[in-house]
Amino acid sequence: MAIITLTSDWGNSDFYVPAVKGTIYSMLPDVNIVDITHNVKSFDVKSAAFIIKNCYKNFPKGTVHILAVDTEESTENPHIVLKVNDHFFVGTDNTIFSLIVDKDPYEAVIIDIMQDTDFFTFSTRDRFAKVAVMLCNNTPLDEIGKPYQIKESIEFKPSYDANSIHGLVYYIDAYENLITNITQSLFEQIRAGRNFTIRFCGNYRINKIHKSYQDVPSSEMIALFGTHGFLEIAINYDKAASLLGMRIDSSVDIYFEEEKELPRDNSLF
Repeated sequence: MAIITLTSDWGNSDFYVPAVKGTIYSMLPDVNIVDITHNVKSFDVKSAAFIIKNCYKNFPKGTVHILAVDTEESTENPHIVLKVNDHFFVGTDNTIFSLIVDKDPYEAVIIDIMQDTDFFTFSTRDRFAKVAVMLCNNTPLDEIGKPYQIKESIEFKPSYDANSIHGLVYYIDAYENLITNITQSLFEQIRAGRNFTIRFCGNYRINKIHKSYQDVPSSEMIALFGTHGFLEIAINYDKAASLLGMRIDSSVDIYFEEEKELPRDNSLF
């Protein structure tokens, strides 16, 4: 059975979600439509990309993912289809695709399929749904549009030197855990077995990485690497973002103990 997923910033109180689902079912009655989320903050491309990037590989290969966040088309932001890791993505190239692809090889085309109405405010229903059904029916990419190279996002990546890493909060989940843009691989590379201190929000400090939230008592701060592979700061059974006054793009810095030069033995001179 074909699978189409939906990710949007529509919420669930309006007609948008059922309108898109009804359109898809009218064209492909046996499809399985999966709601990833409709609670992305309005136009928050970065958060939408983080969510889809961390779940799409759990779906079967061949799944079609509709990305309905900031979908209005322009010369700078065309409607495209992206294929990566045998998954298909349909949406607007507002940099969301480069945040999902990372360094994986991909194919992409600009959509050259007419939409079903003369209105241009509901592309997901009037164009993306049709293209998603075409992909489920194994329509080749070259019949959907011409080859395209996705836009690179201007994304802040952690800066670092021999003794420190300087990152920021990239995503805040529903528990208000603070997920940074510092990867475990970068952390281990710079750490090289040394002690460290994680500093954030003024004077807060953590100097240990744990494996589980339950490794610390209730209401205590904790740092760990989640399944997404990024450094996460949380408060066990509480809301770190609210209690610490942190938000997206808040700074998180890690300082490593500098290696001390051993005293020189001059006894033989």
